[in-house]
Amino acid sequence: MKAEMGTDRIRRVDVLGVGISAINRDMAVDEVTRWVDTRERHYVCVTGVHGVMESQRDPDLMRIHNESGLTTPDGMPMVWAGHKAGAEWMGQVFGADLMQTVLARAAERGWSSYLYGGKEGVPELLAARLTSRFPELKIAGTYSPPFRALTDEEDAEIVARINDSGADLVWVGLSTPKQERWMAAHRDRLHAPALFGVGAAFDMHAGLVKRAPDWMREHGLEWSYRLAKEPRRLWRRYLRNNPAFVAAILRNPPRLRD
Repeated sequence: MKAEMGTDRIRRVDVLGVGISAINRDMAVDEVTRWVDTRERHYVCVTGVHGVMESQRDPDLMRIHNESGLTTPDGMPMVWAGHKAGAEWMGQVFGADLMQTVLARAAERGWSSYLYGGKEGVPELLAARLTSRFPELKIAGTYSPPFRALTDEEDAEIVARINDSGADLVWVGLSTPKQERWMAAHRDRLHAPALFGVGAAFDMHAGLVKRAPDWMREHGLEWSYRLAKEPRRLWRRYLRNNPAFVAAILRNPPRLRD
């Protein structure tokens, strides 16, 4: 069975009500390329068990995931769900991998990127690391927002700054669900065709956080690696979400939407 292409034709796998795009990394990059070429405006959610389970408790977050241009299968449980539903072409589209692959194409095609998010100094460090890796890459600007909510005036200023930069891609390094809400709220106000919520990818590509070994990622064990690295921050998330996800999937198996 062949995957269908185009934002309105890429099928989705219903995982507890969240439509996970039935894609692999090549398909995701080709779809983003189409957006930039046609100047269509969309946002990309990178979603695993955490995002799906948060959506069970928050209908607005589920809506945001389902209205995205793409909601990529971040983590092997989403890929396994897709395979179970019949989307055998699906592959893991992890945020850091998607960012690297899209930026490689951006460097080839002259697309510019804006880096929004991360702690103070992180987006600048990330920009330096990325341009060292991809010498032709254009970074249109960087901004590390304060931890508090922006005022209306501050928000309008950052929207104007991003738009004035002429960025084609906006990379949002906040956290789930903050980055998804930000993208949905700003999609119609920003001129860039593609917004990406990539969270921890900022710290990973900036060299501040190490990724799990390939074999752990391939076997769906990246969560355990991250938990070992950040137990105080993540233990509640995984203890709450992972068993509940397994139980819910057994009651409501994933299905491929028409």
